[in-house]
Amino acid sequence: MTPFRALVGAAALPLACVARRRVSLWRTGLLLGVLLAVLGCDRAADPNADGYTYLEVPSPHGTGKVYMGREIARMMDTAAAERLDRPAREVQELPRLVLEALPLTPVSVVADIGAGTGYFTLRIAERVPEGQVFAVDVQEPLLEQLQARANAAGLTQVTPVHGAADDPRLPADSIDVALIVDAYQEFSHPREMMQAIRQALRPGGQLVVVEFRGEDETIPLPDLHRMTEAQLRREIEAAGLRWRETRDMLPQQHYLVFEGAAEERSTTQ
Repeated sequence: MTPFRALVGAAALPLACVARRRVSLWRTGLLLGVLLAVLGCDRAADPNADGYTYLEVPSPHGTGKVYMGREIARMMDTAAAERLDRPAREVQELPRLVLEALPLTPVSVVADIGAGTGYFTLRIAERVPEGQVFAVDVQEPLLEQLQARANAAGLTQVTPVHGAADDPRLPADSIDVALIVDAYQEFSHPREMMQAIRQALRPGGQLVVVEFRGEDETIPLPDLHRMTEAQLRREIEAAGLRWRETRDMLPQQHYLVFEGAAEERSTTQ
């Protein structure tokens, strides 16, 4: 080898090493990027300022919106609402036990939130002849059905309320009992809804939440349409409501009771 070629070869060796290092680093970076993309492909990297995160690919029965680790379920459409009034519900879910457990008096003011076609609204109205029942739902066609049924039954104490996704639009300090049956897991803004309900409760008022048990895999419902007691308590207590008790009386559902004190509400406003 000539001295010139030896000199060129000696100079090229470090350059080749640098080039190989750069290629290696580039490949490492590329592989790391792919790995991170795979690991995070189904979830946004950072939560939004509103406390929610979002899946890039929603679950089959989900919205892709995540709150406190739970993907929010898709809302039941009006076509599926007939299921709420099926006769078998009386035997499968024993809703009469829910009605009997509610702390109602003839003059109670009640909010049935996620009222649907009025299954509970109408039955509650019969128990509060001198009170009032606000039937809250975000789907106007269901409220129209509910109003027609209330009119036919002569239940003038029923007031349909077209609620918003983040606000039931109830008067402040007006509600003795708020009831949510099989609807909480579909709330697109659970944090805002619970805060608004807390503001609507009178001092000493109660929120009753009934949801299918997430702990029971034998219940024939998609996972996202069932919730564990622990998750329900975690989310609802985060809005400032206090858990009071859980009653184990229903064959398929949790019955949770919450309450909020007036002094707590005033300090958070």
